[in-house]
Amino acid sequence: MIQRLIFFVFLFLQIAYFECFADEVVMIRQVKVVGNIRTKEKIIFREMFVKVNDTLQKEQLAKLLEADRKKIFNTNLFITVKVTSQELDNQQVDVLVEVKERLFFVFLPVFYLADRNINEWWYERNHDLRRTIYGVFGKHANLTGNNDQLKIRAEVGFIPNFEIAYSTPYLDKSLKTTLLMGAFYGINKTMVYRTWQDKFQFVESEKRQRERLNLYLVLSRRTGFFQNQSLEISYNQTQIGDTVALLNPNYFLNGRTQQKYFLLNYSYIYDRRDNRQYALKGYRVGFQATKYGLTARNDINQLNLSASFSQYLPLSGNFYGNYSLRGKVSFPQKQPFLQTQGLGYRNDLVRGYELYVIDGQSYGLIKTNLKYRALDHIFDLSKFLKIKQFNVLPVAAYVNTFLDVGYVKNNFPALNNTKLANKWLVGGGIGLDVVTWYNVVGRLNYSLNGSGEKRLFFNLSREF
Repeated sequence: MIQRLIFFVFLFLQIAYFECFADEVVMIRQVKVVGNIRTKEKIIFREMFVKVNDTLQKEQLAKLLEADRKKIFNTNLFITVKVTSQELDNQQVDVLVEVKERLFFVFLPVFYLADRNINEWWYERNHDLRRTIYGVFGKHANLTGNNDQLKIRAEVGFIPNFEIAYSTPYLDKSLKTTLLMGAFYGINKTMVYRTWQDKFQFVESEKRQRERLNLYLVLSRRTGFFQNQSLEISYNQTQIGDTVALLNPNYFLNGRTQQKYFLLNYSYIYDRRDNRQYALKGYRVGFQATKYGLTARNDINQLNLSASFSQYLPLSGNFYGNYSLRGKVSFPQKQPFLQTQGLGYRNDLVRGYELYVIDGQSYGLIKTNLKYRALDHIFDLSKFLKIKQFNVLPVAAYVNTFLDVGYVKNNFPALNNTKLANKWLVGGGIGLDVVTWYNVVGRLNYSLNGSGEKRLFFNLSREF
């Protein structure tokens, strides 16, 4: 009797649940993609949580489709992505993915600065146009429609170099694993041979002072939507002139003129940002371990460990905040100048110190931003430009304030007479960020650093 009573109670609850919530459940009848002239549908479906025949709560559908839209956009294959749903009478839903593809193939002349950034070139090198690199660059960002890339670069000028690289389509049916292979060759006549008082010093010559060869393989695996891991193995060979070795015996250590080694690098990234081009919400975690020298015959034996964490927070109205924590340690303490890098390289810097290179074996960095979105609009240029990859112009502008704190540990400060290592560095200011076509981000900052230096800095970057 009791068992029958329990059975009928459960049956009643199931019927009641179905009656109350059946109208809130929908089934995905089909997912249709339009606008993908070259890109295979499986590459788009790879990014989507919503699948055909899925049964979902109706109230969750809009959030899931918006999340899928962001993931598709973050493939960097499309200018615009729109994901919508159409509800049918029988509690079924059709999903429509509308994309506009980027211009995948480019073969362009290139012209850029040989210095670390435009600010160093302008303020420290007297904006000398001889310090430029020019040549041709060819890239196909979607060669077979499977998000595989071919890149060729041939450049002359201040640093002649050549590079070719190809990233394969996914190697497995689950679309998780890719292989990148490439080769780089470059030569220098004028080159940095050391830092002195946290500034680069160059040797200028009409003879070849440095020759580099780099052969590399990178195996990448993407787990889920947000995790990426890569394992790189490369062979590196660098030869310098006797003049460089004489001016800085620590360039390779012990006055050597040649450095040959194999490198093994492991990288892990967990990325939950809403937009990798210019994030406003979410977070990113990164870890990297690099081993220079894998055998006793290699000319270097060094281990670098680095980690980073960034978080992006939407605040009230059009206000947003973000911060990032970064750090690096390396072993042993005595390292070749070429592999001793602290703050000032790439984006690892305290803003306000853009003109300085603070070498060291370890560092820590905190960067913070508070920004206000003053403009966010997509301009229709179809009346003027008929090329579909360029006939819409997205523009977003953010007024921001920033404050950064960093510290570089240098175990041998006398080698480069550093003034900024082994002390706290603080920099802050105000700026304007403009985000537009093809992942281009322009930044104009007015900064004040802990040494009392005030200066206007400009930066232009693009993520591919």
